[in-house]
Amino acid sequence: MKLSARNVIPGTVLAVIKGATTTHVRLEVAGGQVITSSITNEAAEELGLKEGGKAYAVVKASDVIIAVD
Repeated sequence: MKLSARNVIPGTVLAVIKGATTTHVRLEVAGGQVITSSITNEAAEELGLKEGGKAYAVVKASDVIIAVD
C-alpha cells in the first residue's frame, strides 16, 4: 500500500457495526487506544472488514481542533 498520507496507523478491528447507510469501525491501535471511523456500508463490504482482522486508520486532515469546557 502506498499513500501520500503520512498518518497511517496500523491496528486490529474490534467491531464492525453496520447501520442503515454507514458502518462504524472500531480499530484498536498501539497502547490500547481505539479509533472509530464512520464509512459507507459499501466501503466496509468492499474492504471485507471483520473483527480481529488487521486494518489501518489513515488520517488526512488539514486542521486539528482542540477544545475544552
